[in-house]
Amino acid sequence: MLVGERMTRPVLFVAPDMPVQDALAQMRKERVSRYPVLKKGVLVGIVSEDDLLNASPSEATSLSVWEINYLLSKITVERVMTKEVITVTEDTPLEEAARIMADQRIGGIPVVSGEDVIGMITQTDIFRVFLEMLGGRHPGFRVVAMVKNEPGLLHKLTQAIDEVGGNIIALTTYAGQDIVGGEVTMKVDQIDEQALRKALQPFVHEIKDFREVKVS
Repeated sequence: MLVGERMTRPVLFVAPDMPVQDALAQMRKERVSRYPVLKKGVLVGIVSEDDLLNASPSEATSLSVWEINYLLSKITVERVMTKEVITVTEDTPLEEAARIMADQRIGGIPVVSGEDVIGMITQTDIFRVFLEMLGGRHPGFRVVAMVKNEPGLLHKLTQAIDEVGGNIIALTTYAGQDIVGGEVTMKVDQIDEQALRKALQPFVHEIKDFREVKVS
């Protein structure tokens, strides 16, 4: 899966000469937490909600509300934005974008094509993919099991579930640090609990979690 398939578009942005108060009001109206900053269509920075909030004076200030509003009206996005912007392209693998966000501790990255900003990939976009990969919106039996690292084992496991009428909604694997085996998480429906447990038994050496999930 690539960034271009899951990025948010059209691009919501602000200009560098916009007052921080206006940018913050727009951000809350559009329910986002960061904006790319564009000047004549060119990316010149990125600004987050924290950047805008930190431009506001402390509640302990002795300034009057009129003085505060006057000072804030003079502070523009350009003064608080980050100018060195990390970007990705639409053909960047989604996991690479997620790694960058985790390593750099940032919540979103502009997606560019040449000099044009064509989208944003954010933590929320990544969370939605994670939710889909684990079948989080579907009812069924959620199983977390430990399996041996054997060629063809997953094929045999899924085939056994299919043969007893189970429908695998989602399946993910996690190798971890154990080279002998790994962890499989799956969501299965159209099957009863006992039939599923029986199908799993020959192929797993430990069931870490088994629960029925009902989604309202």
